[in-house]
Amino acid sequence: MNKKSRKRSLFDAAIARKAFWASVRKLNPVYQIKNPVMFVVEVGSILTTLLFIHSLFGKGEAAPGFILQISVWLWVTVLFANFAESMAEGRGKAQAEALRKTRRETMANSLSRADRNADVKQVSSSQLRRGDIVLVEAGEVIPMDGEVVEGVASVNESAITGESAPVIRESGGDRSAVTGGTMVLSDWLVIRITANPGETFLDRMISMVEGAKRQKTPNEIALDILLAGMTIIFLVVTATLLPYSVFSVKAAGHGSPVTITVLVALLVCLIPTTIGGLLSAIGIAGMDRMIQANVIAMSGRAVEAAGDVDVLLLDKTGTITLGDRQATAFLPAPGVDVRALADAAQLASLADETPEGRSIVVLAKELYGLRERDIHALGAAFVPFTAQTRMSGVNLGARQIRKGAADAVEEYVKQRGGFLPSDVRRMVDEVAREGGTPLVVAEEKKVLGVIKLKDIVKGGMKERFAELRRMGIKTIMITGDNPLTAAAVSAEAGVDDFLAQATPETKLKLIREHQAGGRLVAMTGDGTNDAPALAQADVAVAMNTGTQAAKEAGNLVDLDSNPTKLIEIVEIGKQLLMTRGTLTTFSIANDVAKYFAILPAAFISIYPELGALNIMALNSPQSAVLSAVIFNAIIIIFLVPLALRGVKYRSLGAQAVLRNNALIYGLGGLLVPFIGIKLIDMLITAMKIV
Repeated sequence: MNKKSRKRSLFDAAIARKAFWASVRKLNPVYQIKNPVMFVVEVGSILTTLLFIHSLFGKGEAAPGFILQISVWLWVTVLFANFAESMAEGRGKAQAEALRKTRRETMANSLSRADRNADVKQVSSSQLRRGDIVLVEAGEVIPMDGEVVEGVASVNESAITGESAPVIRESGGDRSAVTGGTMVLSDWLVIRITANPGETFLDRMISMVEGAKRQKTPNEIALDILLAGMTIIFLVVTATLLPYSVFSVKAAGHGSPVTITVLVALLVCLIPTTIGGLLSAIGIAGMDRMIQANVIAMSGRAVEAAGDVDVLLLDKTGTITLGDRQATAFLPAPGVDVRALADAAQLASLADETPEGRSIVVLAKELYGLRERDIHALGAAFVPFTAQTRMSGVNLGARQIRKGAADAVEEYVKQRGGFLPSDVRRMVDEVAREGGTPLVVAEEKKVLGVIKLKDIVKGGMKERFAELRRMGIKTIMITGDNPLTAAAVSAEAGVDDFLAQATPETKLKLIREHQAGGRLVAMTGDGTNDAPALAQADVAVAMNTGTQAAKEAGNLVDLDSNPTKLIEIVEIGKQLLMTRGTLTTFSIANDVAKYFAILPAAFISIYPELGALNIMALNSPQSAVLSAVIFNAIIIIFLVPLALRGVKYRSLGAQAVLRNNALIYGLGGLLVPFIGIKLIDMLITAMKIV
C-alpha cells in the first residue's frame, strides 16, 4: 500500500457507487436499530408510507400527494445518513483492499533450529505458527511477522510504508522486527515467527482500516446515549400532541386535529437527526485521516484519546534534535597537548561505527592531520560501549584508552589511582550548559581532556512546541543525557520540562505520576526498553522499525517511523473531537429553527394566534411542514464532506475554540435553517408542489 492509494478524492466515483448500494442495504431495520435516532426516522418513514397507501384506498388523514412527499423525504433522510456512513466505510475498505493485495501466499524455508545451517524444509506460509524459525534470503518474501534472531539484511518495506528506500534489519537491536509480505533485498535473515495466521500486523491493519469493524469509543457511546435520550423525550412529547390537539378542537369548536403525518414530520425534525446520521461517519473518517498520515490505529479509543492528551513525552535524539551528534572540539586537560588528546580520541574511536565515533575520527584528521591507522597492524583490542560501563575504548598493549560519560570515566580512573581534575569537571559542565554532550578521554589513570559533541535542534521545533503549549499540552523531553545537557537542549528547543538520564523505570514512573494527577499522557518509542512505558501511556505510538515488543505495547503504529508524528497525531485527534462537537452544536441549533417552522403550522387551524410565530412568512401549513422535512434531509448530505474531511483544528486555546464553535456552528445552526427553509418554501410554492 503506497501513500497515493491512501490519498483518495473525497468523493471517489467507485467508492460513491458502492456506498449508494450499501446505504440501501442498511435500510434493514436489524442494522438500523443500532442507531436509535435514525431507527426512529425509519419507523416514521414506514408509518407515513402506510398512511399514503391507506389514503389511496380510503379516506386518508391528508391529501395523498402531501403524505407521499413527506414519506419520500423521510426515506431520503435515512438514505443520506446511511450514505455518509457508507462513504466513510468505503474509503477504509478501499485502503484495506489495497493492503490485501500486498498479502500473498509464499513458500518458506522452515529451519529445525535457530541456525542458518540447520535442516531446511519447504512449507507454505499459512502453515507457519508462532515460534517457528525460517530462513529468508535475498530476493525472497518474508512469509510472516517475526523477529530477526541471526543475520543482517536490507529489506524493502515499500508495500507497507509506501517508502521506496530499503531499511536495515538485524538481530539483537531495536530494528529486529520484520513484517510479513516485505522482501529481503540483500544477504539473509533467520527469523523467529511471532504471529499465527490471521494475527499478523498486516491482518490487524486490514481489520482496523475497515470502517465496518471499527468499535465505538466511550465518548461515542456516551453521545449515542444522549441522542437516544433526547429522541425518547421528543417522542413522548410528540405522542402527547395528538390527544392534546383532539381535545383542543373540541374545546375551541373549530379547526382540525393535527395529523399523524405532520406529527411524524415534527418528531423527525426535532430529534437530532443531523448528528445522529453523521456520528458514525465522523468516527470512521477520523481513523481514515490517521491512515492518511501513515499511522495505523489499533483502536478507535487511541485516536480519540489523542485529542484529549495533556502531556507529550518525546525522545530528544531523532525527535527534537537531528540525532547525529558531531564532534566539534577537543578540550585538553591542563598539561596535556591537544594533539595527544586528539590522537587518543581517534584511536578509541577507530572501531566505533556510530555517527559520533566517525565524527571524532574525521575531526582529528581535519584539525591535526591524524590519519586513520591500520587497526590490524596496531594489534588493537577494542572495547565496545555498553549501557553498564557507559564507555568504549581500545587496548594497545599496555595502553588502555577509554572515552565516555564523565562520571563513568571518573570511576574508571579512580579505580586505577587517578582523579578527575577540577578544570576538566568545569569543561564538562560548560559543554553541558551549552547544550553539547561531553565525552571524557582517559589513558589508564590520567584524564586527557574532553571531546565536545553537539546535536542540532531541528528547525521549527520551537514553534511547534509553542503551538502545543497554546493547545494546553505540556511537552517533556526524554533523554539519556546528563541534567545540564538536557536543560540546555530543552531551553533551546522550547520544551516545558525534561527527564534526564532516563531509564525504563523512570519513564514509567513519570507517566504514572502524570496520570495520577488526572492527565492523559502520550509518548513514542521503538525499543523493547520502551515497551513498559508504551503500555502505560494513554496514547502510545510505536515505530514500525522498532521491536515487536514495542509494537505490541503501542496502540498506534507509525509506518514512517517518524517520532515527530506524535504532534500530528494529537492534531488529528483534536480534529476528530472538534468535528464531532461542532456538528453536534450545529444539529441541536438546527432543531430550534425547525421548531418555528412546523409547530405553528401544525396548530394554526386551532389557534390562529400562532400565526405570529410564522416569522419566516411561510406560504401555508403544508408548505411549512414539507420545507422543514426537505431541509432536514438535504442538510445531512451537505455536511457529509465536513464529516469526512473534518473541521480544521487551530491551536487557539479552549476558550477561543468554544467561542468560535458557538458563533460559527451555534449561531450558524440557528440562521441556516431559517434561510434554507424559506428558500425551499418559495421553490415548492412556485412549482405548485403543495
